[in-house]
Amino acid sequence: MKDKLSIKVSIAGRIYPVTIERTEEENVRKAVKTINEKVSEYEKTFGQKDRQDLLAMSSLFFASQSVELQNVSHREDKAILERFEKIDKAISAELVKE
Repeated sequence: MKDKLSIKVSIAGRIYPVTIERTEEENVRKAVKTINEKVSEYEKTFGQKDRQDLLAMSSLFFASQSVELQNVSHREDKAILERFEKIDKAISAELVKE
């Protein structure tokens, strides 16, 4: 059984208890900080005070980033696969010559 850790995090002024793997603590705390920074940024930029709206806008921002990273990763994976296929064809062509 992995080492679990119960922590409380504050997101947009509200406390949430979460249970995580001990090895995830640093990433979770960084994620919480990033969310709170984005909420504060939107609050200042748009003068919006409704936490629900601020969290919704922040969620949309982070989800859009995630989708973009997935698209970039997919394009990079496809490019790498194409390179390997070219290398495989070149090696196969050389082997046929022998």
